[in-house]
Amino acid sequence: MLEKILEVEKAYAGKLLSLVKYRVLIKGVETVREVVTHPGAVAIIPFKDDGKIVLVRQYRLPAGEALIEVPAGTLGEDENEEECARRELLEETGYEANALERIRSFYLAPGYSTEKITLFLARGLNKKSQKPELDEEIEVLELTLEEALKMIRKGIIKDAKTIISIYDVVGKTNCENEHDSRFI
Repeated sequence: MLEKILEVEKAYAGKLLSLVKYRVLIKGVETVREVVTHPGAVAIIPFKDDGKIVLVRQYRLPAGEALIEVPAGTLGEDENEEECARRELLEETGYEANALERIRSFYLAPGYSTEKITLFLARGLNKKSQKPELDEEIEVLELTLEEALKMIRKGIIKDAKTIISIYDVVGKTNCENEHDSRFI
């Protein structure tokens, strides 16, 4: 099942990611694989004491529109996942978390990218001040899980990491409260 790598060429190296071309051999056939290399990222589902989740809306050039997403960001050099999650949560939403729970890691698009996102659930939120980077314009939204689920079903929330995050929280809260039909 493994592909034998015959040649590796770095086609592009940017600030955030690189493009690497692999010449490979699979089942006796030679082909090219183009791979976007990425340092990894985190996504955070901030869960408030009142049961609401905190999401952000920001314009995404590749999508050509503003998307509603969980707070997220790329790992900095020499930064671990929890440090990155805490930094991104404060930058994008203005909240600090008393507790971060690692939920899972997943690949965003493994057919062409190495980007792996680690999802955290943030609880015990304390409101501070939002600190977006200079090139970010972020609107903070607070929604119930029911509202977020409706937005997914209606196609309003389109971001894959956000959909995964919301369904993970719904599953987690249903397991924790299996005899209670309400969310946390």
